[in-house]
Amino acid sequence: MKYTVVIVAGGKGLRMGGDLPKQYITVAGLPILMRTIQAFYQFDADMQIVLVLPADHQPYWQDLCKQYSFDIDHQIATGGETRFHSVSNGLSLATGALIAIHDGVRPFVSQEVIKRCFDQAEIHKSVVPVIEVVETIRQLEGDNSKTVNRDEFRLVQTPQVFQEQIIRKAYQQPFNPLFTDDASVVEACGYNIHLVEGNRENIKITTPYDLKISTALVECSI
Repeated sequence: MKYTVVIVAGGKGLRMGGDLPKQYITVAGLPILMRTIQAFYQFDADMQIVLVLPADHQPYWQDLCKQYSFDIDHQIATGGETRFHSVSNGLSLATGALIAIHDGVRPFVSQEVIKRCFDQAEIHKSVVPVIEVVETIRQLEGDNSKTVNRDEFRLVQTPQVFQEQIIRKAYQQPFNPLFTDDASVVEACGYNIHLVEGNRENIKITTPYDLKISTALVECSI
């Protein structure tokens, strides 16, 4: 198999002011996580999809799939103590020559960005989509702060795509709390990260405000 996506959904800090973890909240009639899976299925119906969920979420997910008649083929791996451990568990099921790691609450990644990441990973081995910083940035220095050049910074998105042997080697390392995403894990192994253009709509749904933006994005695409 050429492509695998490991979609990480779950863990700590999930809830958004209620009892329902955010990846299961519906946006325009469909749970966020299903929209995320659809994005990759639409890109390549033959892609292997591995969904990483906490063990106690899995029965609820199965019920949701029945409720929404959601039949896109996917495998389920059990989440770990941290995102690092969850990705590692997902990789144990991955079979693709190119492996993408994606946040379960980023349902609006564009088809163009998915293609760009996979295509460039063929060449550059490790690829991360980013967008430009459009607001002024200040760097904190104790009780003071200073303006920094925003042209020297980028906002990181997913999917982060890697050649299979590189991502497997990276995740053989011991866990380090300084690992903030998959690129940082791969970087710690000495590999360079190639940046490609992401899409600004590819937001990580984290707050009630993000939910409002998400609904507007879906309505605009209908």
